[in-house]
Amino acid sequence: MSRISPEIWIKLAGEQVPGQALRARFAAPAISPRLLAALDADGWRHLLVLLAPGEVDLRDAHSRGITVSTRELVIAGRESGRYLDVLCCDGSGYDAFDVIGGEIAARLAGGAESGPEVVSRVLSKWRRFWGQPIRRILSREEQLGLFAELWFMCVWLLPSVGVEEAVKRWKGPMGSRHDFEWSGRSVEVKATTSVRGRVHRINGIDQLALPEGGTLTLFSLQLREEAGATNNLPSILARFVTLIESDPESLGRFESCLDKAGYLQVDEEEYSKFRLRVVEEGLFTVSGDFPKITRVELGGHMPKGVETLEYEINLSGSMHLCVSAQPAAPTSAQFLR
Repeated sequence: MSRISPEIWIKLAGEQVPGQALRARFAAPAISPRLLAALDADGWRHLLVLLAPGEVDLRDAHSRGITVSTRELVIAGRESGRYLDVLCCDGSGYDAFDVIGGEIAARLAGGAESGPEVVSRVLSKWRRFWGQPIRRILSREEQLGLFAELWFMCVWLLPSVGVEEAVKRWKGPMGSRHDFEWSGRSVEVKATTSVRGRVHRINGIDQLALPEGGTLTLFSLQLREEAGATNNLPSILARFVTLIESDPESLGRFESCLDKAGYLQVDEEEYSKFRLRVVEEGLFTVSGDFPKITRVELGGHMPKGVETLEYEINLSGSMHLCVSAQPAAPTSAQFLR
C-alpha cells in the first residue's frame, strides 16, 4: 500500500513562501494529481484534495488531531479552486497521516468515489487510531492467524465466489465461532510453523463444533519463517486490496474487519519483517474420524470443574479427509460455494 513519502515534507519545509501562503507539492504524483501535501506558516501538515465541479463541501471535526474543511485556495504553481483541507495538528500522528494520504490518493485514482466520499470514508476508518491512547502490535501468533485468513480469502475463496461474497463471509474478526461462515457451511482457518507437520492448536470446545444444520471444513496452512521469503502480512494485504479496490462497499467492509482484527497499516514496516514461505495447504472436512474434542464427544457438557479446553491436533495422519490441496481444484469450488 502507498503512503506519502517523508521526503515530500522535508522538501516543503525547505521552501520559502511569502506571507501566510501554503507551501504545496503533489503528495503522490504517480497515483493521483488531485492530492497535494502542504505545510502552513506554523509547520502543520495538510492534505489538499482538489474538488471537481459539483462535489459537495465537507466539514469534519470528529477525529482528535485531524480536521477537515472546504476552502477556496490560490496555491503558487498549482491549480486554484475549491479544496478539501485535511489538517493534522497532532505531531505524534504524522506516520499515520502519511498512510491516510496514501489511501486517499489510491481511492481518488480508482474513480469510483467522489473526493468528499473518499476523505470521509478514510477518516472514519482511522478514527480508531487517534481514539486509542495505547497501540499494540499484533503478536506472532496473531500475525500468523491473520495471514492465514487473508491467504485463504485471497487465494482460495475469492476465485470461487467473487469479491462481494468472499468479504461477506469473513466473520472471524467480528467474534463469530468460525472464521468464515455462510448458509450451510463454515470454514475454520488454522496456520502452523511446526516442524512436526500439520499441527494446529484448537482454542475451545466449540471451535470444531459443526454449525447448526451445516458442515465444517478446516483450512490448514503450513508455513516456514524464512528471511528470504516473499510473503508477509503487508504483501498479502496489498494483493487482496488490489483485487477488491474496484468495489468500494466491499473494500469498506473488509477494512472494518481488518480494523477489528487489530491490524493498522501504520505498523506495516514492523509486520513486513515477519516473512513466511507457504509449505503446504489444504481443505479438510471435519467429519468421521477427524481429530477433535467437542461437547458431542464429551456427552454434551464439559467435565465438572473444567472451564476452558485447549488442545493440539495433528492432521498428518488424516489425509483421507483432505478434500483439496489445490485452490483451483474442482473439489475446492464444491466445498466453497
